[in-house]
Amino acid sequence: MNYKMPHRCPVCDQEMKISKLSCTHCPTKIEGEFSSCKFCRLPAEQLVFTEAFIKCRGNIKEVEKELGISYPTVRSRLDSVIEALGYGAEKGKESDYEKSNSSEGSLRRQEILEALERGEISAQEAALQMRKSSKD
Repeated sequence: MNYKMPHRCPVCDQEMKISKLSCTHCPTKIEGEFSSCKFCRLPAEQLVFTEAFIKCRGNIKEVEKELGISYPTVRSRLDSVIEALGYGAEKGKESDYEKSNSSEGSLRRQEILEALERGEISAQEAALQMRKSSKD
């Protein structure tokens, strides 16, 4: 059975390295310390967005239709993917842990705005949740 490789340690939340590769055809195995690609380290939600963005050839209107989200949400998600890949504006040298928390906060704010857009929560509830998520 194939499992998705974890990229964060379940104990300390630091990056995990690939240490063994094996051929699917012959018994060849290679051991060492290998890094995964930047895209492989994206959270599942960002991977889904990135795939849709590429499928739609970067056309934001098409991404809106494909994912059923608004223009500002598409832009926000694109910005979060760009930042997660390490191409965002320099904010000083943050640790991987701080970057991860920042990215999670950004995703949480996006979720709140989408729930507001769908009418699932009121503006007051959205504001309350935004304040609460910025404190966490």
